[in-house]
Order: sequence, then C-alpha cells, then structure tokens
Amino acid sequence: MKKLIAVVLCIVISTIALAREDGYGVSYDGGSVQGIKTGASLKIHVDSNQIRFTQGKEDVLVIPASAVTEITYGQDVHRRVGAAIGLAVVSFGIGGLMALTKSKKHFVGLTWADGDKKGGLAIQCDKNDYRGVLTALEGVTGKKATDSETMTVKN
Repeated sequence: MKKLIAVVLCIVISTIALAREDGYGVSYDGGSVQGIKTGASLKIHVDSNQIRFTQGKEDVLVIPASAVTEITYGQDVHRRVGAAIGLAVVSFGIGGLMALTKSKKHFVGLTWADGDKKGGLAIQCDKNDYRGVLTALEGVTGKKATDSETMTVKN
C-alpha cells in the first residue's frame, strides 16, 4: 500500500511540475509599445528566434531576436519608510527595525530596430526571475546586457 501511494504521489507531483506555464511574469514599466498600460502584468517568452510578450493568451508584442540592439539592467533601491511608519503605530520597536530594511526592484530594458520599426521598453522582473530573463535574452540575441548604473550620461 505504501508503494502504491508513493508511486501515485510521484506521478501527481511530476505532472504538476511539468504543467507549469513557460515564460516569466513581468510588469510593463513603460516604453514605445502602444496598447499596453504602465503596470500591466505580462509574460515574456524567449523562443529560439523571437521574444514574445503575452497578456493572458494573446501576443501583445513580438520582437525578432535579430532586431534587438541593446539589453540593459538596473535596480531601484529604496527604504521601506511607509511600512515602518505603519508598524510604528502598533509597535515602535518593530517600526524602527523596518525603517532599516531596503527594497529592490529589478528592471530590464530592451531596444530594437526591425527595418523601419524601432522601439524600446522597460519591464520590472521578480527578484527570483531577473537573472533568468537576462540570461535568456542574452542567449537568444547574442548581445551582452549592460548595467544602466555604470553607464555615463553626457549632456
């Protein structure tokens, strides 16, 4: 009986693991893409020759991998002041400790030029997914991601 339960659990767990949708969940932060609002939840799918952004089951943007001209990466780090103030109302000690913590947001930018179609966008990735997104984009495009904080801006 124990062997039967173990076999059934192995089959169920492996089926659930394989049924996971491909792609990474991202949030659109802005760019030249028409019809997508800032903050919209998207999925990015990196195929062998293209990069697809989907919203639900519908493709909202398809970029040929050969058209990508630049991949950038950046972070936004800030203190959790609002949460600290809220907790300080309940417990001053916990609120004080919360004020010392930081929050990071990870952003990936893409620019492309496909004939007369040119554009760019910025997406916010989950802290567990941004490395995978960058690696996939670098692999399919052949371009190396640049850190936006190390770039110098000349006016």
